[in-house]
Amino acid sequence: MIRVVVLGATGFVGRNMAEAFAADPAFAVVGIKNSRPAFAHPRISWIEADLTTEAGVSAALAGADIVVHAAAATAGSGANLGDPLSMIVDNQVMNGRVFAAAHRLRVPHVVWFSCSVMYASSPHAQREEDFDPAADLHPAYAGVALTKVYFERMCAWYAGMGATRFTVLRHSNVYGPHDKYDLARSHVFGATVTKALTSTDGRLVLWGTGRAARDLIHVDDLYAAVRATVAGHPRPYALYNVGSGSAVTTRELAARIVRAAGRPLEIVLDASRPTIDTELSLDCTRIATELGWRPRIGLDEGIARTIAWWRENRPLERAAGQAVR
Repeated sequence: MIRVVVLGATGFVGRNMAEAFAADPAFAVVGIKNSRPAFAHPRISWIEADLTTEAGVSAALAGADIVVHAAAATAGSGANLGDPLSMIVDNQVMNGRVFAAAHRLRVPHVVWFSCSVMYASSPHAQREEDFDPAADLHPAYAGVALTKVYFERMCAWYAGMGATRFTVLRHSNVYGPHDKYDLARSHVFGATVTKALTSTDGRLVLWGTGRAARDLIHVDDLYAAVRATVAGHPRPYALYNVGSGSAVTTRELAARIVRAAGRPLEIVLDASRPTIDTELSLDCTRIATELGWRPRIGLDEGIARTIAWWRENRPLERAAGQAVR
């Protein structure tokens, strides 16, 4: 049986990865947790480990056949603009220790989630080679982008000198079950779903101008990309874009969420609140050509699935420790 270790398995992406792998009897899944409590699952075993320490990382990775590295500090535009350091230091330490330990322990395969923050704003879908390391980075994303690019290259470096195969996925904005839905920490999708489903005054207040455009991918499609990399690319190192291939403005996204929620809400723009008015979508030709992966869940279907999950699970009440009715 293949031992899959999911780092950050109590977070949004990590939980979805752990549950999806656990649905396949070919895999024995180990979830790595730290500050958040584990969730009950009959096919997931748990290890508590601090991934900022060498001892914690060594305990987490011991015996792994595949490491899915989904541990990260993340937040939305407010944090990017107001406190960017909050997402950089811990991520630098975790990534450095995880990649070094994977190399030292000769883990066969590491899948790491980078992201698309290094790409310039553009109306055209960006290919992997469209990133220009000599070009200026968007100031709101620069710290995170520099960190991501550095560790992409460290993955390539480790892959070139050892037995560990590294796959890097530059994914677009991920959404779906178990995302952050509290307004203090959520990204635009999670925040807008929560606003649409909890508004009591007939209004949905959308931060910014509504012109920012984002490529959105359902977390189930991201898992399918991970599975494709597990079965595919024999090279020591590979980097792939993973997205829907098109961008939707936050104003249009809000309208589609409101429509799917079935609530007669007025969308009100608050341009005084934090926003990053960039446009980005990803060209995913490389992963389609090499591994046969393509997104399967359209945005409207993904919105409907997410709203149904939200209504069933009441994530804000769960977070507050309240009974879910």
